[in-house]
Amino acid sequence: MKKTKWLLLVLGIVLISFEQASAQLSSQHAVGGRFGSATGFTYRYTMAEDRAIEGILSLQSNSKSRRFRLVGLYEFHKPLAENFTWFYGFGGSVGSFRYKALETRTSNPDGSVTITKTDPKSELALSIDGIIGVEYAIPTTPLSVSLDVKPYFDFLQESTIKIIDPLGLTIRYKF
Repeated sequence: MKKTKWLLLVLGIVLISFEQASAQLSSQHAVGGRFGSATGFTYRYTMAEDRAIEGILSLQSNSKSRRFRLVGLYEFHKPLAENFTWFYGFGGSVGSFRYKALETRTSNPDGSVTITKTDPKSELALSIDGIIGVEYAIPTTPLSVSLDVKPYFDFLQESTIKIIDPLGLTIRYKF
């Protein structure tokens, strides 16, 4: 936890120390893939040179559950250095949370085994999302790479804030 606080403090100081520049987003559209704890597709539409809306369709799965989410974000982009920008934004998501069927085996003292089965069930997933990250526009190509943290507050399943879990690496094609 200490490392996270220091990282956020240093990132904040670095971001504040750079002066404003002109245009940050050079293309109207960008599509790509987002990789991390949740994997999916992303589409970004540039509304102005420093603002964009982004949609992310993501899937996340483990041995006990599977999550599908459609995320919508409103983002602000600021210059950081040559070909680098940083961005932040907010939005929300809707989707489904599916608990997988589980089978638990318990050994009894008499040597028998008790098998407990849990049926699969689905629930609505609903959250408020934020995003902060940095993006590098690769010169002479229509590609960009970004690294971000997308914290969210899940209303229905766990009712907790996820901060570090949704770390993501995105590769986009700009047109």
